[in-house]
Amino acid sequence: MNGFFNVPIPKNEPVLSYAPGSPERQAIKAQIAEMRATQLDIPMYIGGESVYTEHKKRLAPPHDHQHTLGYFSEGDELHVEQAIQAAMNAKELWENLAWEQRAAIFLKAADLLAGPYRAKINAATMLGQSKSVYQAEIDSACEIIDFLRFNVYYMSQIYSQQPESSPGIWNRMEYRPLEGFVFALTPFNFTAIAGNLPTSPAMMGNTVVWKPANTQIYSAHVLMEVFREAGVPDGVINLVFVEGPTAGKVIFAHRDFGGIHFTGGTRTFNYIWKTIGENIARYRSYPRIVGETGGKDFVIAHKSAHAKALATGLVRGAFEYQGQKCSAASRAYIPSNLWDEVKTYMLADLQEIKMGGVEDFSNFFNAVIDEKSFDSIVAYIEQARQTPGNEIIAGGKYDKSKGYFIEPTLIVSQDSQSITMCEEIFGPVLTIYIYHAENFEQTLELVDATSPYALTGAIFAQDRYAIDFATKKLRNSAGNFYINDKPTGAVVGQQPFGGARGSGTNDKAGSYLNLLRWVSARTIKETFVSPTDYKYPFLQAE
Repeated sequence: MNGFFNVPIPKNEPVLSYAPGSPERQAIKAQIAEMRATQLDIPMYIGGESVYTEHKKRLAPPHDHQHTLGYFSEGDELHVEQAIQAAMNAKELWENLAWEQRAAIFLKAADLLAGPYRAKINAATMLGQSKSVYQAEIDSACEIIDFLRFNVYYMSQIYSQQPESSPGIWNRMEYRPLEGFVFALTPFNFTAIAGNLPTSPAMMGNTVVWKPANTQIYSAHVLMEVFREAGVPDGVINLVFVEGPTAGKVIFAHRDFGGIHFTGGTRTFNYIWKTIGENIARYRSYPRIVGETGGKDFVIAHKSAHAKALATGLVRGAFEYQGQKCSAASRAYIPSNLWDEVKTYMLADLQEIKMGGVEDFSNFFNAVIDEKSFDSIVAYIEQARQTPGNEIIAGGKYDKSKGYFIEPTLIVSQDSQSITMCEEIFGPVLTIYIYHAENFEQTLELVDATSPYALTGAIFAQDRYAIDFATKKLRNSAGNFYINDKPTGAVVGQQPFGGARGSGTNDKAGSYLNLLRWVSARTIKETFVSPTDYKYPFLQAE
């Protein structure tokens, strides 16, 4: 078959409501009950094999850690080597498969997630990562569906970008996959990210070794089930469950390492970059290094801001999914003329918010991911409690007897450089600094200089001059900047996501910019009638 194929024009997947009486609510409740009643034995997937080991690790809901969802098989260095070999064995057939065939596979995966797997992937995310039904719906259903559909569209646009040709010459651009394999290292907090990081390189003809966070394996297993049903060939995406250093020791020393697609901590990414640099002479090509890391995301309010909108933006932006979003509002700068009103609204909201398991849909707030995270967040809260100039005005309590529950916590700090104003916490803690309403410009300087990160930020104001000034002044402070909205909730195709400085390489997941990182272009020039004389006209005598 020959043709220039047009792919379906993508549209963002509608977010279902899960309102009482809705069919999706009934379906997800039944799916949760079924999955809670079943213990899984989850294998790694290497080539065409389901790989089980004797080293089993338990999976439990963060909000109910005494309950067992199942066990996964932990691997070792040998399994990483086998996954690399499987990826390299699959590479030639996969990269030579017509691009529209690759597109069809991932479009099918999107439709499977939108239809028969929707309840299953959402229930797995709810149980395994302690997400509310709404947070799961926008993540593990809608966002991964959008990633797959929009990336297919962007892929077709990239392939269609071709150079001009002069008379007698035909110039072509070939977008080759990278030499070697790609390593996808994915986080716990978004199932969509865990799905996008291996599939976006694979879509462009690469083969992948994928290591998810242990705390996301329960939903990663469902994603792999979908990919296999959609027709991803054996060896194209290999799923391994190993410790990070185990994977790194093998992968970053391998001659065929072609690139890494990463979301996680800044310290980890810095170490990876350093290791790649130290091993640079080993590699066939310079590896592509793509990473989205941490954030200390800000909200700055101008004296003209709408107090209720600001309060709502802070509550949602800081406390949805327990603040475990790279984009979550973590520090806020509020003018003195608005603080009393904003405080009243926020305290009223926090008084009303219910905390508990995801199975009860009336709970806005659930558990943090694991005990390590719980202990880290609690340490920040206790340090703030003991620091002069800080006041915890809401929350500050915690309990891990049943689940890893930490109340949404509001800290007001008189010190703009206090630890909770500066360091990434990755939990339900928002620190607020009250500034004099006339010191807006100086406070913008503070916002820009306080944190090494530059992921997301927001300005709340009604004064358009203030909005314009802040937008320009904070140009390098956030890769995603929001005006009169919370700094979370980027939508694929609408707000390509990523930040710079200490927040990563800003390669914008959810856009064609990210896909360009997974190809290496080759220019082909064909001359139809070749010259047969070396002499140019300027050499002729007068």
